[in-house]
Amino acid sequence: MPAASDPARGNEVPTLPRTWRPMGVRIAVLGFGLMLFVVCAAAWFGFDESVRERFNILQRITLLVMGAGFAVIGWALGRARVTASADGLVVVNGFRTRHLDWEQVLGIHLPEGAPWATLDLADGTTISAMALQGSDGRVARDGVRELRALIDRGSPQNI
Repeated sequence: MPAASDPARGNEVPTLPRTWRPMGVRIAVLGFGLMLFVVCAAAWFGFDESVRERFNILQRITLLVMGAGFAVIGWALGRARVTASADGLVVVNGFRTRHLDWEQVLGIHLPEGAPWATLDLADGTTISAMALQGSDGRVARDGVRELRALIDRGSPQNI
């Protein structure tokens, strides 16, 4: 059922400022990152000293760079957020931050099966709102409803 079509829920307007963040992605990044670190550390210390000595400096640096790359990607995924304030929306997706005035945002939707919500902008473009993940279920649908209520009310400065 689309987020706007649930008659049991009204269009609750949240108090501002309000920030939405993905829950499942953060849990997955922390959980899998920790497991990967533990497995790699256990494998490294489980090797005999003779096996560890066969790794030259370039190979060791490559492993460290790959680990840092995984950490940076996890950090980028985990920092996604949408913050609504009286001035507008701040949408953070990965390494990109967009500041949008309320007049720029026409709508938001999260279709069934979509990975995340999408904001429709006045210039005819759309941007992803990765903070509202479809995999978060009801929490994401509630966030879309709250944002839609803010967008439908016009500028929240008038609320």
